[in-house]
Amino acid sequence: MEEETRRGPVLTTFAVLFALLAISNFSKPLSGGRAGFVFFGTKTTGVANAILGPAFGIFLLVYAVGIWRQKRWAVPMAWVYAAYVPINMTLFTIRTRQGFGSLLFGLAYVAIAIGVSWGSAILLTRRRPRLT
Repeated sequence: MEEETRRGPVLTTFAVLFALLAISNFSKPLSGGRAGFVFFGTKTTGVANAILGPAFGIFLLVYAVGIWRQKRWAVPMAWVYAAYVPINMTLFTIRTRQGFGSLLFGLAYVAIAIGVSWGSAILLTRRRPRLT
């Protein structure tokens, strides 16, 4: 019974990663324009950055708490974010025409971003009957 109620190391890691990403998004407006939040492929600046960075930070922090506390309401959040990630990366690559830098970095970034976003959605969906 204890195994059914445990979050496990993978979901625990995902929750921590999403919390760290939330902190990163909260800090975007404080970077002095060096680190704009990328929204549907466009790096934001100014007011858009000041609103969207923290808004996504709140979304990801709530999502991380949902994973951490094993809440059923985290499942739809997981799939929304899992859909957003590849769309955002694809649009960023198309709009900037520079991609993610080197090929190796780009492949690693894409693998981690899609792996974590889709992996958490899949794991939460599989565990849905045991979530509260």
